[in-house]
Amino acid sequence: MPVRDESRARLAIESEGIFKMLVACIQMEPIIGEKATNRARSIDFIAAAADRGAELVVLPELANTGYVFKDRAEALGMSEEIPVGETTNIWADIAAQHNLVVVAGIAERDGATLFNSAVVVGPSGYIGRFRKVHLWGDEKKIFRPGDLGFPVFETPVGRLAVAICYDGWFPETYRAVAFQGADILCVPTNWVPMPGQPPNRQAMANTLTMAGAHSNGIFIACADRVGVERGQQFEGQSLIVNRLGWPVAGPASRDREEILVADIEVRGSSRRAVGDDNDVLQDRRPEVYAGLANTSSSLGALDGSPYNRSFP
Repeated sequence: MPVRDESRARLAIESEGIFKMLVACIQMEPIIGEKATNRARSIDFIAAAADRGAELVVLPELANTGYVFKDRAEALGMSEEIPVGETTNIWADIAAQHNLVVVAGIAERDGATLFNSAVVVGPSGYIGRFRKVHLWGDEKKIFRPGDLGFPVFETPVGRLAVAICYDGWFPETYRAVAFQGADILCVPTNWVPMPGQPPNRQAMANTLTMAGAHSNGIFIACADRVGVERGQQFEGQSLIVNRLGWPVAGPASRDREEILVADIEVRGSSRRAVGDDNDVLQDRRPEVYAGLANTSSSLGALDGSPYNRSFP
């Protein structure tokens, strides 16, 4: 990892299972279909973040292709296999060059199936992938919902999990990774304005991110995109929040490319305290709401239920 001024202090606390690291979120504007350009610009941003001491870098959702595909055929033509695709290899090379971990969104092709995915790469190469579980809007016409759950990866910067955009609307996302001991949740995202959103209010996603972090005792790093693509406005406002849910970097602007950085303290502990006598995992009452997660099975039997939807 990059050696910074506080390296002695860091080594001292690492011996106690606690260490600090610098996280960077890249807020950029991919151009639809311009894969080579998008990759080149992502490399420049990663290098700039590394120059600032970043040890973990998060890029937006579908960072190498852009987001608003005309149809499934266009998305298929831009997709790549993981981990053998060109983009994954390029990001792995830059991660090795700068001795850091990169999490970045990509359109994944697995046979004839498409997933809205993210790759995790580090100094030693490919670490793993995440497939977006909850699809938003027209994504349902293009991608299949993720089938890998919410894996937690052992990385040089701690136990790392991934969610993509709309996954953050579901409390189960945060709870699933917290139960597995994740230190930090990385969120490549393409947030859009929500219905009824007042123009002077922050993105709804900011509130959900803060709540998810606070309610589960995890750091969350969200990298959004900016710009307008085929008529779709994006929210920007990338942010990094600590384990108590308070922003430690951002929210970023709504319309400018920028790099957010924050030092976070990783404790590697299963304790998720929100006070001297309270822990958001240990204080749960499963006997009260044990059947809640199975509610969708009964809803799915209703006529017209979205739970019966078919996907490409």
